[in-house]
Amino acid sequence: MTGSVSHDIRDESLEAKARWFQSLSLEERMNVFVSFTNLILENNPDIVKQKYVRPASDYIRVVSKE
Repeated sequence: MTGSVSHDIRDESLEAKARWFQSLSLEERMNVFVSFTNLILENNPDIVKQKYVRPASDYIRVVSKE
């Protein structure tokens, strides 16, 4: 990864971030992933004990004409 600083607001868009991530090699992408994982685990080591599976009722809404 080469470092540079930009002060252009367009570089903060989701599309710009996606282009940047896609420009990385597989090894660089994995390094970013590992860095984020380590950051999360350092700040919240108990996160691995949490369940993030929500019940189907959170996703399904029954609509009726009554």
